[in-house]
Amino acid sequence: MTLNYSATITVDAKDKTTAIYDSVNTDNTFYPENPVKTKIKLNKKLVISVETNQITHLRANLNSTLRLIQASYDSIESVKI
Repeated sequence: MTLNYSATITVDAKDKTTAIYDSVNTDNTFYPENPVKTKIKLNKKLVISVETNQITHLRANLNSTLRLIQASYDSIESVKI
């Protein structure tokens, strides 16, 4: 299979980055049949790389991943003590 479309997004959420990584990567781990090849790495910043052969799959995956990141960040912020 030739992968025609790809994107890489870097997220820096400062002290919340590790917690967000744990949350988002868990979702990725439990969906191995995903038609989009998704890699999530933590290296001081969260780096998400996606590849697929259909642009619509790329868009949908990026939207879902970015919404999960935002939801994780918002959840952490809501319990700030």
